[in-house]
Amino acid sequence: MTRSLLFLAALLASPAKAQAFPVTVQSCDREITVEAPPRRAVSNDVNLTEMMLALGLQDRMAGHTGISDARTVHGPLQAALAEIPELSPRYPGREVLLGANADFYFAGWNYGMSIGGEVTPDRLAPFGITVYELAESCIHVMEKPRASLDDLYTDIRNLGAIFGVSERAEALIAGWRAELAALSDAIGTGTPPRVFVYDSGEDTPYTAGRYAMPTALIEAAGGVNIMEDFGKSWAMIGWEEVIARDPEVIVIVDYGEVTAAQKRAFLTSNPALAHITAIREDNFVILDYVAATPGPRNIEAVGLLARAFAGAAE
Repeated sequence: MTRSLLFLAALLASPAKAQAFPVTVQSCDREITVEAPPRRAVSNDVNLTEMMLALGLQDRMAGHTGISDARTVHGPLQAALAEIPELSPRYPGREVLLGANADFYFAGWNYGMSIGGEVTPDRLAPFGITVYELAESCIHVMEKPRASLDDLYTDIRNLGAIFGVSERAEALIAGWRAELAALSDAIGTGTPPRVFVYDSGEDTPYTAGRYAMPTALIEAAGGVNIMEDFGKSWAMIGWEEVIARDPEVIVIVDYGEVTAAQKRAFLTSNPALAHITAIREDNFVILDYVAATPGPRNIEAVGLLARAFAGAAE
């Protein structure tokens, strides 16, 4: 068992101290107040659900949604997930949440909610369902700074306050900061390698811009996202832009029906991309979706990237 997993096991075994309520936290451009810890929460997507489980909140959950394959949940958290009903493998409709008698929904914009959809904070409020929005996703409804690991820490801290487990939340954050500090020897001090994040797409690639978590992970690992000046979260760009910026490393996000191996095969077999340094020198890193999106596995992802960048520089 790794150091981080040992720490998590010890953390969840310790009792949480009582916390005063009501509690008010910031959720994107809104303040939300809870009079008591939610008792029937629902989370959407694997990374958000892992945040809830990392805080030991499975006994407060009425269900989870948006996890098409439960095997993607981190091994040590599988037992906790097994206790929670799956309400929908995709975005839930309002009736799904009402049918579960939910009192809290942890989701994000493009992580279980769509602007103008039937599942939004405003549309759920009349039914007594409080919504907390994933910090990374706030760019879809307001201005915010570029993606940062502080987005992860903010979510964990706010969830800790909402559920009355702030002590656990702070311990998790402290543990992650310590892990990052321990990675300093693996992070190069030379010129940061140019990195391209390849999510999907053949005619036009879908990638991470300045507001998506991979930008923060790459920076923490000593690299630079070639699209860090792209004022989007996840979005399409043109291959011409990628070729012109000539990445030295390509990060492939692994999820969905198209495997990482198939994505890599497409990149390496496309004559138009043959002169890109990363492809010419075979510098690829595979990053699971759940590690590339905000969640407990972000710290592990930084270590993986740092080692890959160091190898590419040799």
